[in-house]
Amino acid sequence: MVLNTFERIRALPFAYQAVMALYLCQRMVPNYELFYHVTGFGDPKPLQGALNACWDWAWQGRAVKVNFARWQEKIDEVTPSEHGHDLLGVYPAMDACTALSTMLQGFMDNNSADLVSVAKVSQASVAKFLELSEGADLTAEQRQLMLREHELAQYEIEVQQAMLDYLEMVAREQQQPTQQFIQQVRQMVADEGISNIGVSLNED
Repeated sequence: MVLNTFERIRALPFAYQAVMALYLCQRMVPNYELFYHVTGFGDPKPLQGALNACWDWAWQGRAVKVNFARWQEKIDEVTPSEHGHDLLGVYPAMDACTALSTMLQGFMDNNSADLVSVAKVSQASVAKFLELSEGADLTAEQRQLMLREHELAQYEIEVQQAMLDYLEMVAREQQQPTQQFIQQVRQMVADEGISNIGVSLNED
């Protein structure tokens, strides 16, 4: 039986589910940054601040104290709303905040379901972006076909599965993520160079 992406995340040890969620959130932050540059709304600093704190926590565990609830509040304060922004970019920006907030909740509650939800938010964010941009004038059937075949939608699933391959392999050998491993994963996001909807990481 072949497990789907979400089942595979569920099967990982919690420490590696955390790395998967962090990786996906990090890939979504450029969408928020681009929205911020275009509109001047919000502030990307709390998003990156929360990620930095959580990346450190991912390998240090209880040795480092992270106030997840406080970071969640800070992200809520800078989360845009679709009301007042008729810009397509508001949705990926909102999704980035939702993914981060969901991840932080998962860390607070030690809840795997929230970490699996981060992967769902990332995939849904790509789908919504495509529906509202290229799919705006399509029929429902055409839109379904586009979402199945579009390179961005396929790329998102491939990226998630490739990261899962890597995490599954490492988790078999190391019970806990090491500092070196966390640095590697962060470097992979930087090397990839684009967000889940294809926004370049170096837009500014």
